[in-house]
Amino acid sequence: MTAAANPPIPSHEFVLAGHGAHGRTGVLLVHGLAGTPNEVRLLGRSLQGAGFEVHGVQLAGHCGSLDDLVATHWRDWAESVHAAAQRLRARVDRLVVMGLSMGAVLSLELAATRPDLVDGVGALSTSFWHDGWSMPFFTRLAFLLKPVRALGVGRRQMFLERPPYGIRNAGLRKYVVAQMRGGDSAAAGLSGTPWYSIIEMHDLSKHVRRRLRAVRAPCLVVHATEDDVSSLANADLVSKQVQGPVERLLLDNSYHMVTIDSDRRLLTERAIDFVGRIASAPAAASSVEAGRPASV
Repeated sequence: MTAAANPPIPSHEFVLAGHGAHGRTGVLLVHGLAGTPNEVRLLGRSLQGAGFEVHGVQLAGHCGSLDDLVATHWRDWAESVHAAAQRLRARVDRLVVMGLSMGAVLSLELAATRPDLVDGVGALSTSFWHDGWSMPFFTRLAFLLKPVRALGVGRRQMFLERPPYGIRNAGLRKYVVAQMRGGDSAAAGLSGTPWYSIIEMHDLSKHVRRRLRAVRAPCLVVHATEDDVSSLANADLVSKQVQGPVERLLLDNSYHMVTIDSDRRLLTERAIDFVGRIASAPAAASSVEAGRPASV
């Protein structure tokens, strides 16, 4: 998987310049399915405040209409991450990729496929499966949607977002729900996830699960103990399968959206510490040694 030469930068991405001793270490932040870069913007600002260069990617098909999202496939989303990583890596000496939910899966995909680009991975609320406590049973049968798509049925159907919307903090939840219902998908994402996009997510998840052992960069695995969207089994799989050193952070006062929920300051502190240690590690200890891309 290679990026096109000088691809246009999507309008809702954000870039925050690095400075000081950490200015040559970059952090690529990846949002989740049907979400937006705003999901990771607060984390990005804090990382930039610690000196790191930050790039918040906008995945293909996102921040627009339902039709925009349905027109894309998981390889398009992965290509967005690859292209952004190459742009950021050209400006920095080391790169850490951190993703939320499906963004964590895409971050692991980048680390497995392009070890030459990635020095560290942050897997936040990793979602291989929608198996959290608030998910209705039929979401676990989403694999049955593939025959539906083959028949050309359900293109505009969605699984609608439902309480608690991945947010434990009641005040914040009220604000985010108001944004979703306001119809500005660039601010808070779509009000649901299209059936066809769920199919793509399952294909992506299957692809990455088979390749987790190719991830050799250090990993920070963060998950809420009461994640309403994806259970701890998702984090456990990452911890057991990746081959690089793993450190875990379990959060007790958040649900799925850990980058904005009540434990966000604790998450931010650990993320800054994690990236800082990668930035300060001797060059020989870096996971990136001008390697060649792995096969997709």
